Amino acid sequence: MTAVPQRRVVMGLIFFPRGGSAQVVRYLARSLPSAGWHPTIACGSLGPSGLQSNAATFFGGLDVRPVDYTAAASAPDPLAADPPFHPSYEDRAGAPDRVFGRVDDEAYERLVSAWIEHLRAAGAGEADLLHLHHLTPLNEAAERAFPQVPRVGHVHGTEVLMLREIDDGPPPDWGYAGAWAERMRRWAQACERVLVLSPDAVRRVPDRLGVDPERVVWAPNGFDPEGFDRRPASAAARLSHWRHWLVEEPRGWDESGEPGSVAYTDAQLEPFRAGGPVLVYVGRYTEVKRIPLLIRAHARARERFERPAPLVLLGGFPGEWEGEHPLRVVRETGDDDVFLAGWRGHEDLPAGLNAADLLVLPSVREQFGAVLVEAMACGLPTIAVNAFGPAEIVDAGETGWLVPPDDEEAMADALVEAVNEDAERGRRGDLAYEVARARYAWPALARGLGHVYDEVVAGRPASAGAHTLMETE
Repeated sequence: MTAVPQRRVVMGLIFFPRGGSAQVVRYLARSLPSAGWHPTIACGSLGPSGLQSNAATFFGGLDVRPVDYTAAASAPDPLAADPPFHPSYEDRAGAPDRVFGRVDDEAYERLVSAWIEHLRAAGAGEADLLHLHHLTPLNEAAERAFPQVPRVGHVHGTEVLMLREIDDGPPPDWGYAGAWAERMRRWAQACERVLVLSPDAVRRVPDRLGVDPERVVWAPNGFDPEGFDRRPASAAARLSHWRHWLVEEPRGWDESGEPGSVAYTDAQLEPFRAGGPVLVYVGRYTEVKRIPLLIRAHARARERFERPAPLVLLGGFPGEWEGEHPLRVVRETGDDDVFLAGWRGHEDLPAGLNAADLLVLPSVREQFGAVLVEAMACGLPTIAVNAFGPAEIVDAGETGWLVPPDDEEAMADALVEAVNEDAERGRRGDLAYEVARARYAWPALARGLGHVYDEVVAGRPASAGAHTLMETE
């Protein structure tokens, strides 16, 4: 049988693998060939082979063209290195990735020049389409060097948060904020389609970025149905899992930033032996995630728990945090039922979710919340904030609980209800499983994306009413 020729798309990501957008790139790239598209990934990379921040490791098995930032990360001026380190949408003191609003025009031009060469080496000039994740200097590089290749932009949310901060009045030291706001809007307006993470973003992004609403497409994050599924484990197996992650192979870290600097003894695992539900948080230790609020809410709620219900914080890139470090809040509250499990590979997450009973995401500015979908795909109900993406994913009273933003008391009340009412928690988990698998599996979303690509390459306008990948299957 003759193989069907595939069109080529170059997917560009300026950042090294560490957040949700890298997961999106990986899973879409794995699924796109079945939709008739061969993806090449041009992206940043940090550290040696074997680390999840290393692009060749993270995107293993895919056609990836990494840009090594390892030397730049420790250079006196990371943006003056060759290649220059990527900037950030977040302003974190001492971090090598300086916030975009403080990146001057000279450094901007270095970034653009470097990425023209990186995209060229990845075959952008011969590609049928460019799919550029986030609004970054990759867009300018594509515009200058490959104007004949149509572009799809993918707005993952963090850039919109920074743009909103600029519009509302940026910090005084963001001397180049205005220039970056103008660039980001211009880049979005030049894309044939702009993919966003939620229906809320579909409504808000056109005004924020000045793009034609007809070009905006809801592209929800999804999950790998083979990796994320229910895998019931015995009580002994669950305890063994947490012993391995917390005692035998600790990766939790304190203010020193050293993985493993927070380790537990077998005696400290008594809350896991009590037979109550295990709660998990998964994500980075950034300000918007509101981890301190979650810890304080858990400390208040545990007095009303009928059985101990340990809370495991899974994630936090080593050495990277904003505001109060979670361990400091644990010590302040005296809540010794909170455990720091540290950063794990994404392939480890299904095992962690299957050793738990409830996912809690207190983030107040989550544009989507991929981990909510992944947890639901493993049969876990969720507690999330009633705002942005989570409000579109979690059906309060059916697949989980929604609480007001920054409401510690409401979070504590939801924790108590979820922990103490086993039957209701199970009912919501069962429905969450069904909803996730029906709506958010990556292969189906990739097929929808393939249709969008086909439209763009053919020069067709957006299909009437087709503002979501799920409607284009």
